[in-house]
Amino acid sequence: MRKIIPYNPHLVNFAKMLRKNMTYGEIALWREIKGKKLGVRFSRQIPIDQYIVDFYCKDLQLAIEVDGSIHFEQGQQEKDTFRQKRLEALGVIVIRFSDLDIKNNLGWVLEELKDTIKEIDPTPNPSREGKRKQL
Repeated sequence: MRKIIPYNPHLVNFAKMLRKNMTYGEIALWREIKGKKLGVRFSRQIPIDQYIVDFYCKDLQLAIEVDGSIHFEQGQQEKDTFRQKRLEALGVIVIRFSDLDIKNNLGWVLEELKDTIKEIDPTPNPSREGKRKQL
């Protein structure tokens, strides 16, 4: 059963706006992970606690963050670290990729995601596999 993580309802409209204004890196990654292409369902721009994560798999409690140029400005890394620790305290696993990695090395990013998903959920869920033939 999924753990329900609280969120600030005031962030919902902002999250909807972010979905309409995704960065190039977010769009490129979304094309590759939507529709259970990696075997699990991801949603985009999801409020969790007082934050909005770029992509989130509720079943695995896995958040994917795409770090654009703003994440490399002075003071931002400390904010990102604080934010990540708060999300992890809520049980969320956070994996980060730079926007440049997604643009220049999408294959590597997807392999990293697949490996992370296998580490979190090494046993396939029968409900995701479909029916198996009995021998």
